[in-house]
Amino acid sequence: MRFRIVVAFTLLLAGLLPDARAQEPEIPLLWDAKERLPKPDLSVLPRLRFLTTTDFPPFNFLDDQGRLSGFHVDLARAICARLELADKCQIQAVPWDELQAALELGEGEAIVAGLAVTAETRAAYAFSRPYLQFPARFVVLKSKPLSEPIYERLQGKPVGVVAGSAHERMLQDYFGGVKAVPLPDEEALHAELKAGRIDAAFGDGMRLSFWLADAESEKCCRFAGGPYLAPEYLGTGLAIATRADDALLPAAFDYALQEISAKGIFAELYLRYFPIGFY
Repeated sequence: MRFRIVVAFTLLLAGLLPDARAQEPEIPLLWDAKERLPKPDLSVLPRLRFLTTTDFPPFNFLDDQGRLSGFHVDLARAICARLELADKCQIQAVPWDELQAALELGEGEAIVAGLAVTAETRAAYAFSRPYLQFPARFVVLKSKPLSEPIYERLQGKPVGVVAGSAHERMLQDYFGGVKAVPLPDEEALHAELKAGRIDAAFGDGMRLSFWLADAESEKCCRFAGGPYLAPEYLGTGLAIATRADDALLPAAFDYALQEISAKGIFAELYLRYFPIGFY
């Protein structure tokens, strides 16, 4: 199954004030700065080829000049640089349905394309630690801002959510005092919020950030509260996949990702591709 959006970890019920959150994007910090991961010896590696796709913007896409671009592409290049493999590094795009076969046939050493980490995929791949997680967020009208604690402010208030989604289950289980308003899709969710028929919308933070940045939102709205993270509802995050019997590269990627985070490179990439931060 093709999971395009995967998200992460433990429910976090505290959030920054809406004004501070809107003005100063928070950078997701997934690595313990005190942890010391060993630098891998990759001298025997003849090359490092990343496999990705072209149809998952802003993660992977072709720019207006037909060049492979995106968050994943720049992240792969940064990993190669930290591993001192820039001269051996290649990034190749293949159709999503061909990623697994290409890896198994030896056409690449790793997949960086938003593959979901599930029990099923863990049987087929080895994974790095997550490098990005997608929290659930509330969005409200700018004309009707909400202050903390959000949980209390929304008691008895109508909150829209896509029907049948993991976010609907999460809203009902952890924000039981709100009046959940199930809606058929994200378009309907956005429309109800803009019209003021619901006090807030609840959903995937990244997708909501794209809507907030889009002209269709008419700059009506902003994030409030959060971020809210829960693996039992939303998964464990984006990770780099390798062949299941590969013990070397996942550890190498963990080392590189931690170095990228510590040196501020990850923050630069995050702000470049997600100008309205979803944390």
